[in-house]
Amino acid sequence: MKLLVCVKQVPDMESRFKPNGQGTWFEEADLAWRMNEYDEYAVEQAVQLREQLGDAAELTVLSIGPDRVVEAIKKALAMGCDKAVHVVDDAVAGKDPWQIAAIITAHAKGVGYDLIFTGMQSQDRGSAQVGGTVAEELGYACATTLVGFTYDNGTITAKRELEGGIKGVARLATPALVTCQLGLNTPRYPTLPNIMKAKKKEILSIPVADLLTVDPLAVTASFHPPAKKGCGVILEGDVGPMVDQLLGILKEKTAVLR
Repeated sequence: MKLLVCVKQVPDMESRFKPNGQGTWFEEADLAWRMNEYDEYAVEQAVQLREQLGDAAELTVLSIGPDRVVEAIKKALAMGCDKAVHVVDDAVAGKDPWQIAAIITAHAKGVGYDLIFTGMQSQDRGSAQVGGTVAEELGYACATTLVGFTYDNGTITAKRELEGGIKGVARLATPALVTCQLGLNTPRYPTLPNIMKAKKKEILSIPVADLLTVDPLAVTASFHPPAKKGCGVILEGDVGPMVDQLLGILKEKTAVLR
């Protein structure tokens, strides 16, 4: 059984972001990078299935981006993936979800994966469109926002989190694609022996031009920090004078008490 898990490298959300010189995305210099959180759940679930199936399965991890995404790939390999595909693309930030999905689809069609795992969404863009689009393009069954997963003889039982906290259950036959989120599992921490083993695992590099011939969209300057707002006013002193002062501010700044 051929398994694929797709991961994305994103900035640490605790980083200080600022627009780049073109105003099209954030400045990437000096940021700390990590595997997208939702993708960690996807990797863990894929590795658990790989362990369940044993030698009958092979698990590949795929990531799109510049050279730095190899670090995210190596983490997935250390977690238990068998091999990796790095789609080399220095301009990945300028591609929309359809183009990202088209790249994954082009690779997947050539291999014929039985089951594909992705994160529910990325932490930097949050479109939640890539997984579903890949499934549509491949003609695969699809279940999104998984919080429960079991596999038995070609049938997937997927517990999904829906609006209002309702849990829905779907059963899918392979080939299929599922998107994973918080609550599905607890991602394992790569151990030192597995990190060392990961260094010997195959990472196949593919130029993005081999999979996608459409140019990225022309992004105009639209990325900017929120507009600065005035600071609040702190009133100090006795209660009586502060009440009078507050009423004066309300009359001046708003329609209250007019």
